[in-house]
Amino acid sequence: MTGQLFAICFHTTRPSDLARFWAGLLGRETADGADGDVVILPPDAAGFRIRFVPGQEPKTGQNRAHFDLTSTSPDDQRRTVARALELGGRHIDVGQLPEEGHVVLADPDGNEFCVIEPGNKFLADTGVIGAPACDGTQEVGYFWSQALRWPLVWDQDQETAVQSPDGGTKITWGGPPVPPKTGRNRLYLELALPAGADPRAEIDRLLSLGARRADTAAVTGEGESRDVPMLDPDGNEFSVRMPR
Repeated sequence: MTGQLFAICFHTTRPSDLARFWAGLLGRETADGADGDVVILPPDAAGFRIRFVPGQEPKTGQNRAHFDLTSTSPDDQRRTVARALELGGRHIDVGQLPEEGHVVLADPDGNEFCVIEPGNKFLADTGVIGAPACDGTQEVGYFWSQALRWPLVWDQDQETAVQSPDGGTKITWGGPPVPPKTGRNRLYLELALPAGADPRAEIDRLLSLGARRADTAAVTGEGESRDVPMLDPDGNEFSVRMPR
């Protein structure tokens, strides 16, 4: 049985502060995790969590992935930006052009995100979190389509995107040029196995698709872990959550 997207995780030196920001921005509830982390709960049983994992490394450089948040109207976009600023976010310049309609911000820990203008057809069917938008190759988009068993909903000019068969948030990869990876990613995916799944079989399946094993510290940063740390074909960390 296939691993399912359980959480999108942030490494951060300030889990509680960052969880408070994102919970306030998204209008969701938080809960304390089991390992010092803080979790934003999904809006429904089919959604994924957002997990803030304590780590000691400060942010350096631009993240390889960021959230694209959607807007239903110009007023809705302005309200989302204003709320982000009130909660401790700030405007940043990552090279966006003045005529582009999206607004680029950073959360209190410096993680970039965009508030997309209304009328974006590609993200029209996704919900508030339109996508984690990632730097990545076409190969890694194909890998994640097979790993999650989510269909490709975009595959053009080496840009790819996947989406659950049930709809909701997409995951996108921008294709070349892909900036070189420096250090551990601040954002990573966490998969969970459904009840009754064979963990060894699922790990072997991911390896056969092009994943590699990683040192525990590369994903958790905290010594021993009950989860299996792995790398996708682009070298991005992800983890497979073992049955508790």
